[in-house]
Amino acid sequence: MLFNSFHFLFFFLIVTSLYFTISHKWRWILLLASSCYFYMAFVPIYILILGITIVIDYFAGICIENAKGKQRKVFLIVSLIANISVLCIFKYFNFLNDNFSFLMHGFGLSNPIPYLSILLPIGLSFHTFQAMSYTIEVYRGNQKAEKHFGVYSLYVMFYPQLVAGPIERPQNLLHQFREKHNFEYFRIVEGLKLILWGFFKKLVVADRLALYVNAVYNNAEHHSGFSFFVATVFFAFQIYCDFSAYSDIAIGVAKVMGFHLMTNFNRPYFARNVAEFWKRWHISLSTWFKDYLYISLGGNKVSIPKWYFNLFLVFFISGLWHGANWTYIIWGALNGFYLIFANISSPAREKFNAFIGLNNIPVLSRCVQIIVTFMLICFAWIFFRANNVDDAFIIIKKISTLNGPLFIENPSKMIYCLVSIGLLFIIEYKREYYKGNVSFFNSKNWIIRNISYASLVIIILLFGVFDGGQFIYFQF
Repeated sequence: MLFNSFHFLFFFLIVTSLYFTISHKWRWILLLASSCYFYMAFVPIYILILGITIVIDYFAGICIENAKGKQRKVFLIVSLIANISVLCIFKYFNFLNDNFSFLMHGFGLSNPIPYLSILLPIGLSFHTFQAMSYTIEVYRGNQKAEKHFGVYSLYVMFYPQLVAGPIERPQNLLHQFREKHNFEYFRIVEGLKLILWGFFKKLVVADRLALYVNAVYNNAEHHSGFSFFVATVFFAFQIYCDFSAYSDIAIGVAKVMGFHLMTNFNRPYFARNVAEFWKRWHISLSTWFKDYLYISLGGNKVSIPKWYFNLFLVFFISGLWHGANWTYIIWGALNGFYLIFANISSPAREKFNAFIGLNNIPVLSRCVQIIVTFMLICFAWIFFRANNVDDAFIIIKKISTLNGPLFIENPSKMIYCLVSIGLLFIIEYKREYYKGNVSFFNSKNWIIRNISYASLVIIILLFGVFDGGQFIYFQF
């Protein structure tokens, strides 16, 4: 079920109304049943896969807590293998098999392993990582094993963040299912404002930019370097608005019912370097990799070569997490290279900035850092968006020349794209540098405040793209 559908609108209204109507002790049943329905709206049969992993991790958590010594690690490993195996079968099997076939072909041999005709369960990487965080936290002693099977199932399946995050930790979410959430007007209004803002980012910005991006990127041979430059910048805003819109709507829906989900985006394109970008972008995944992989490898508490290896490996795996395709792997590896190169070149860059006097002009220095970081991120996005590696290099080659006419199918649509980005930038800029205060939407004058809400609704209805476009991160 897509957030940007009338199906979800009716679903949300019915579930939320029932949630505040029925007794607190029955609410977990309502939410679990609703979450099952929400997930089954995509491909019903795949709920069985989710159910199997839930059962395994539920009992693994109890066994880990009750076991002693090495047995605790054994139960953890069993749980992790079960979850990773599901990922490997549904997400990576055919990718690995294709690459094995290519290798065999190089030796003049054929691959006897058949191709699996299976669909990737929607949001598989998200709820798998959330389930894995549970058993890891129980093993580390940071979370007691959940004895209530229904509550644990709800932790994995909570419908607002089931298919595209945020990836929550058990100590942040599990206890909330036992807390009684009353109907609170101001909290509900705040949640609805987040939902409305998410719809603006998805329908008015992301889906409108997608029309141009798809037209250009899906025809790599037929467009100019200038068109690809514009399409790449548009894609940077498209993917940000698409993914952060889902997070906004998910957080807003949860807030309406009284649940607090973690912030997943913090205006990443105002980052001054790539390291800061990754502290602002998909925060729940970045912190997941940091806590469970990067620190486990030793983090930066090791020799410099090992530290660089840890950084590169984490981003390499992050790329693989996003998709079974070499484009994603290169994208992840490229971001890892950015971080390593930034550390190596830091002394030289500091000397250069001091030599030209850039450090003496803080505003200019900040602007230069933001623009350079944005350009680096945009370059990496080329691999993320390109249909294949060959297309990515064709696009890079064309952009390097910046020649040819700009593709404009419809001038008015191009204007809509530019205005939507401009409006987004103004609001994000005010939130970044004026402590989150966007005067019209947070005005103490209820007339101005409500006119602002109404205006945003009208903008969504007039300029939004209502073609049922799926969220980009659903495929992960």
